Amino acid sequence: MSTNAQAVPLPGGTWSLGDLTATRFGYGAMQLAGPGVMGPPADHDGALAVLRKAVELGITHIDTAAAYGPRITNELIREALHPYPEPLLIATKVGADRDEQGGWPPARQPADLRRSVHENLETLGVERLDLVNLRLGDAQGPRPGSLAEALGTLVELQQQGLIRHLGVSNATREQVAEALTIAPIVCVQNLYNLAYRHDDALIDELAGKGIAYVPFFPLGGFSPLQSSALSAVASRLGTTPLSVALAWLLHRSPNILLIPGTSSVAHLTENVAGAGIRLSEDDLAELDKIGATEHVAG
Repeated sequence: MSTNAQAVPLPGGTWSLGDLTATRFGYGAMQLAGPGVMGPPADHDGALAVLRKAVELGITHIDTAAAYGPRITNELIREALHPYPEPLLIATKVGADRDEQGGWPPARQPADLRRSVHENLETLGVERLDLVNLRLGDAQGPRPGSLAEALGTLVELQQQGLIRHLGVSNATREQVAEALTIAPIVCVQNLYNLAYRHDDALIDELAGKGIAYVPFFPLGGFSPLQSSALSAVASRLGTTPLSVALAWLLHRSPNILLIPGTSSVAHLTENVAGAGIRLSEDDLAELDKIGATEHVAG
C-alpha cells in the first residue's frame, strides 16, 4: 500500500519501541466500534476512511484490541490497510474479554491469553503481532498482584515467534518493576493526563530506561475547577482543551506516545494539528498547576 508524503512532520517526532520506530502521535482505534465499543460502526466506510487518513498523515502507531467490538476494530484495520505498509506498527492488547452487558471481565489465564493472541493474529491478518500489551487490573483501574504467570505465557508465545514486543497496561508501578525482571518490555499504557498524574515518577523512570509511556483518557477525571483552568489556557491560545492536553503530554516527556481516538477524519486532522501547538514556559507553568490541584480519589 502506498501512502502520500506528509508536508509537515507529525508533532513530537518518533520514539523507538525495541527495534521498531513509531510516531509519537499515534491513533487509538477503539472508537471505531459501535456504541459502548460493541458491534460495528454506524458508518463503515467512514471508519475505513479514518484509518486510511491516519496512515496518509504519516501516523505509524495504531492501537487496537480484539476485544474492541469484539473483533470489529481489528477487522476494520485489516480491511482498510492490509497489506500493511512497512513503517506501520499495530499495537494490540490481551487480558480482558467482553461480556453480553458490555463489561470488561479479566481474561488472564494462560488459555485465555493464547486464545486472544491467536484471535488478534487472525483478525489482523498477520503471522506475528508487532506489540502486545498485557492488560492488568479491571475496569476500575490497576489492582495489586503478580503478573508473572500471565506475562510468562506471553513470553512463551513471543519465543514461538507470534509476538515481536511486549508491554503492560493498567499496571501498578510494582507490576512494571516485576515485568522488567521477567522480560524486556517496550511500553507501559496507563491512565494519565494533566489532572491525573499518579505516574509522574514512573514516566521519568521509564524514560531513563528507554521505555515508552502511552497515556489513555487524555481528558478523563478532571474536576470542574481543573476543566475551567484548562479551558482558560485553550481560549487564550485560540484552540481547544483537547489540543492543549495533547500538546502538554508531548511536552511532558519524550517517551510519551499519544493514541487519541476518533471516528471522524476531520477530528483526526484537528487532533494532529492541535497537538502541534506551541506551549510557552508560562503556559506550561499554568498547566502544571492543574495537576497540583488534583483530587482524584485513589
